[in-house]
Amino acid sequence: MTWSIKTWRARAWIGMTVAMGFASMAMAADKPATWSGKVAPLATPWTAEVSPGNALPDYPRPQLARPSLEHPRWMSLNGLWQYAAVDGRTAPPFGQALKDSVLVPYPIESVLSGVQMHADFMFYRRLVDVPADFTAHGQHVRLNFGAVAQDATVYVNGKQVVRHTGGYTSFGADITQALRPQGPQEIVVAVHAPVDGANVMVGKQRLKPEGIFYTAASGIWQSVWLEPVPATSLAQLTFTPARSLDAFTVTAKLQGGGEDATLHVVAYANGKAVGEASGPAGKPLRLAIGHPRPWSPADPFLYIFKATLAKGDQRDEVTSYAGLRTIAVEKVGGRNRIVLNGKPTFLLATLDQGYWPDGIYTAPTDAALRFDIRKTKDLGFNTIRKHIKVEPARWYYWADRIGIMVWQDLPALPTGSNDKLSDADKAGFRADVSAIIEQLKGETSIIGWIPFNEGWGQWSIPAAAELAAQIRQLDSSRLVDARSGANCCDTKGDPHAGDVYDVHDYQGPGLPSPDATRASMDGEHGGLTLGVPGHVWPNTAINPYGDVKDSAALTAGYVANTAVLRDKGPAIGVSGSVYTQITDVEGEHNGLFTYDRKVEKVDAAKVRAINAETIRANGQP
Repeated sequence: MTWSIKTWRARAWIGMTVAMGFASMAMAADKPATWSGKVAPLATPWTAEVSPGNALPDYPRPQLARPSLEHPRWMSLNGLWQYAAVDGRTAPPFGQALKDSVLVPYPIESVLSGVQMHADFMFYRRLVDVPADFTAHGQHVRLNFGAVAQDATVYVNGKQVVRHTGGYTSFGADITQALRPQGPQEIVVAVHAPVDGANVMVGKQRLKPEGIFYTAASGIWQSVWLEPVPATSLAQLTFTPARSLDAFTVTAKLQGGGEDATLHVVAYANGKAVGEASGPAGKPLRLAIGHPRPWSPADPFLYIFKATLAKGDQRDEVTSYAGLRTIAVEKVGGRNRIVLNGKPTFLLATLDQGYWPDGIYTAPTDAALRFDIRKTKDLGFNTIRKHIKVEPARWYYWADRIGIMVWQDLPALPTGSNDKLSDADKAGFRADVSAIIEQLKGETSIIGWIPFNEGWGQWSIPAAAELAAQIRQLDSSRLVDARSGANCCDTKGDPHAGDVYDVHDYQGPGLPSPDATRASMDGEHGGLTLGVPGHVWPNTAINPYGDVKDSAALTAGYVANTAVLRDKGPAIGVSGSVYTQITDVEGEHNGLFTYDRKVEKVDAAKVRAINAETIRANGQP
């Protein structure tokens, strides 16, 4: 999203009032307190459901459930941990209780964490009784983290078991050798969270949020859990659909020694076996599917897979899932168009930033996580642009199940740093891009990658082409939008790379034409503004987009804006659009829902109708 004069005028006002606003909200007697007694600056319908005994209790990794998603064998470590903000020079507190507490996995700046304050350096500590059956029969114990921002070093009983950098990727460690024979096990996590104080992936987080940049989300912000595994176990299964839509290529990543290990996979459709494949675990398998049924937003059918990894007398049994779908750019009527399963499809999307007033980067509950996706689909959109953020695995699980396509942004480096990036900064960004794509490339809903938005953190015009080539080498089964917003705002210019030419146009919509090698889309437009009193982030200025007076005007404005895509898009051959945005976020009041998700600001029936007409009109050959 772009800046405007309004934003710059608002900045000083925000800075003067935000601290006073938080204090006044904390004293508001009419607002219910969270589990810690702190009052949410803005509560969602799920805020009050969060407690130390009910902190995201759902199994966090649906694509690799051991042995099944219905009956996973695991131990959640979400809940209260001891906590201390430190100076970065303090030694890890082995054997020492910390005076404060934090509710994991909510970032420390969030009210749900119970801390509600940023720290650059912090320690988490917890004593855990590992179930006896987790170590029986020669099993190993793995400690898993969904994500920790930004740099995490993990110790078990004083022994370092893993260090991980990158705030958007999962990691873990086999902690078996660090476990004591009996009694509680001590886990200590040391975290460095510079946010935008370093040239690392940070997305829209800022230490001083204002305008289109928001509150930071530091520390542990996704689920933590233990699980028992064999000495050699599956770390990841990826199912890539064949272009012929009648088979999957199955690839596996292993933990532990994988020599002489074999993999057997059976595919099920509605409980009936429809295909199987076996072979060495280190090589791709071709899994043919009988009577194939493609996945699409209209029919989000998912195959269930039972996989067994065998090595000697060891067995690792897991359950996974995937949809059978292809995405590509092909000539349709002489123009380059995006095709889903071989058919021209208009990708009608909302911008979805994944922020919450109570949990910031972390949705308060799984129902909340599902809410935005479900409402997007209910309003008649078929795509989400996941903007400058990576979500927990369960978000993609719901996108896969509900049936919505996803443009996946890569989180940006801090703005204003393009000409200051070192070779190490650039290498770190490239490495993080690769890690995120490797983690997410099994998700059916993701149909394309966007490495740069409006030139943020893009050190040169050719850099977008370089990243597009890097992504293509990692994942040739999806589209690459090398740069969203080629006409805006930093390091302007078209890299002439990737599969899509993408412009931003507020209010728009933009109607770019496909070129000789790429399809075209409007990567951002709209942004009509309506603040609803009682449902806005406290003491924030109106965002820099077009004000409307009420819900009727917002609905009429949305319908008129989208009608341009319906009426003019087909003749041009544009393949998609992204409306800003599904919900308000902090200082931006341009959502179709309020930031607290309590008010739907538009007439849903009218939005659904124009969306259906637009998809239909632009989906013709």
